Amino acid sequence: MALLESISDPSQIRAFDNAQLEQLCAELREYIIACCAENPGHIGASLGAVEIAVAIHHVFNTPEDKVVWDVGHQAYAHKILTGRREAFKQNRKYHGISGFPRREESPYDAFGTGHSSTSISAALGLAVAAKFEGKHEHVIAVIGDGALSGGLAFEGLNNAGSQGTDLLVILNDNQISIDKNIGAMHNYLLKVTTDRRYNKLKKSIWDRLGAGRLREWLQKQVKNTKRSLTRADGETLSLFDSLGFRYFGPIDGNDIAAMTYMLGRLKAIPGPKLLHVITTKGKGYAPAEEDQTVWHAPGTFDVETGRRTGKKSDIAKFQEVFGTTLLDLARKDNRIVGITPAMASGCSMNIMQKEMPERVFDVGIAEQHAVTYSAGLAAGGLLPFCNIYSSFSQRAYDNVIHDVALQHLKVILCLDRGGLVGEDGATHHGAFDMAAFRPVPNLTLCAPFDEAELRDLMYSATQPGYGATVIRYPRGYGKGSAWRDRPFAYIEPGTAVKRHEGADVALLSIGAIGTKGAEAVERASREKGIEVLHYDMRFLKPIDTAALEDACARARRIITLEDGARLGGLYSAVAEFIAARDLDCTLIGLGIPDRFIEQGTPAELYAECGYDADSVYRALVEEKN
Repeated sequence: MALLESISDPSQIRAFDNAQLEQLCAELREYIIACCAENPGHIGASLGAVEIAVAIHHVFNTPEDKVVWDVGHQAYAHKILTGRREAFKQNRKYHGISGFPRREESPYDAFGTGHSSTSISAALGLAVAAKFEGKHEHVIAVIGDGALSGGLAFEGLNNAGSQGTDLLVILNDNQISIDKNIGAMHNYLLKVTTDRRYNKLKKSIWDRLGAGRLREWLQKQVKNTKRSLTRADGETLSLFDSLGFRYFGPIDGNDIAAMTYMLGRLKAIPGPKLLHVITTKGKGYAPAEEDQTVWHAPGTFDVETGRRTGKKSDIAKFQEVFGTTLLDLARKDNRIVGITPAMASGCSMNIMQKEMPERVFDVGIAEQHAVTYSAGLAAGGLLPFCNIYSSFSQRAYDNVIHDVALQHLKVILCLDRGGLVGEDGATHHGAFDMAAFRPVPNLTLCAPFDEAELRDLMYSATQPGYGATVIRYPRGYGKGSAWRDRPFAYIEPGTAVKRHEGADVALLSIGAIGTKGAEAVERASREKGIEVLHYDMRFLKPIDTAALEDACARARRIITLEDGARLGGLYSAVAEFIAARDLDCTLIGLGIPDRFIEQGTPAELYAECGYDADSVYRALVEEKN
């Protein structure tokens, strides 16, 4: 008899035996695979974490006991078990549920987590708050080994260990985030998991667990596991102990009996504890296990064959343009190096990495370090291209100011996924980058209109006329402009380009959203006879004051268009220009409003925020009507 369909609350699984829990895990995997085949999501990590979710809700009294899922890519089983089974079919869709834990969505989502490495700090806060209020609550943080490379995770561990707070950290170790994990922490965990004594103990302990050996014997063996496994080849491995945590493991995180047994034991142990579990990303679905990078978020696919069925296009993505151009530039200039915080495939820096692995540095999920490391490389005479997703760059804001801009160091910071990114929602939209970086001295801030302009801006940023430079561009496909193998063209900093002549109204756009503006401009001319003066500003800093003067003198009615926050962005810059000169202009701003935008397709979200092509068209013709 099927179990999953009858479960609407985790309390219903607390009396399940191991056989029922194993069946439930299998049903959860089937459901996740079936749903994600038609409605794309982050399938790999969630398949690997099924037993973790089931074991937590089986052992602990959620939602009174709190669980914080780092990132949330691993939380699909958790969502399905906590009353959102049917809603999961609309996961990441417009007006559907979020792809990440969200406090407003469910009492079982103790903390919203969309960015990496936050779970330990948040869980520690929850645990301390419960203690202050006299509540006896268990608090669990589930963090991946990739997220553990983030500095915030160590800050949380250090603080929790020093306070002695009653907190359980489950380290979900699958050896991969999106790309393969790297760094000293990865190597440390690898030593533990490959120790011959661990593998011998696993056979003698956890394989016997399912065979019904005496509980007292198992308890004795588990007690000795920590001492046996904190050495590998004679080297003491005591990182977590040194931070004040009692370390347990590693155990097989895809063995539900082992997980429930161990969590049951740890539930009774006070103080800071870390359980190290080994899982397989994509567990239970062969294509996802075999190609874990692709199946992190594969798009739609055929369940039976594993063939991905998403739409293909002959038009290049901005990411491909970046990766190819970076390699072309690196071939011409030996000073150029690439830096990425665990996003080599996502940003296409793997194109350069494949040919020049010694000149590409994947620093792990560590955006702050990526920027300051780049600054150090620049101080040493190299020319670093540091690529960070726009929303993740928010972590490195201080580093950009103090370590790059203040010191006049030439770091070329490429912000991928600028603007509304779509289904990942509020935590991943690149809404604030232009507004955040515009006030910073010594920065050039620009956004390309199309693929060719991205290529030329990357080239131009390497030239003597540029210092520290921020280039931001959107996720996904360009407009199909010719860019491959074309000669590089230098773009003077702070120069706009006129894309349509007119004087009825002026449209000032920045970035690839300007292509939507261009569609609206052509339509206004064709259908209403309205001739629009359209400037592609390209640079928010320095801004082309000559273009602004021309627009204000000729049109008197100005519309700004940006795929970013209006407050602080292009709209604010133009408003400041008009106010400072006391010009007689009417200014209308189209862009992301002063609120967080949830998930949906980019087209749906552009329309909601009022800056899709139809919205721009209405703004252009409104006065005439």
